[in-house]
Amino acid sequence: MGFFLRWLFAFLLLTATYNPTGFNYLEWAVANYVEELPMTVFLGLLLSIGYLVYLRATLRSIGAGGMFLILIVLCALMWVLYDWGLLAPTGEVAYTWLGIFALSIVLGIGLSWSIVRRNLSGQVDMDDVEEE
Repeated sequence: MGFFLRWLFAFLLLTATYNPTGFNYLEWAVANYVEELPMTVFLGLLLSIGYLVYLRATLRSIGAGGMFLILIVLCALMWVLYDWGLLAPTGEVAYTWLGIFALSIVLGIGLSWSIVRRNLSGQVDMDDVEEE
């Protein structure tokens, strides 16, 4: 359940920033920044904090190479599913949603990786040790 919630928040963060429906921060900010500059800045800062938390944790746990590796494995999986006829994206909108989904998986794994590694290996990260 922990990974699912981490992934879900990453997915919501990415879709709140941009998605093809038109209901997203980027399109709203471009259309309203003149009239709503304080709210645009405020919401942009909240999204930035979310990205800072996810990217920092992901880079610390799996690094840029790990992020790239997970992303290419997901792309290969999508290729296999497409080749088998199980995935048939049509149009730019479908590819955008697949990209958002893949990036959210990378961020979800990055935020959860320390927990997975600790459970599999028994090793504790320095960030996980409680101070007495």
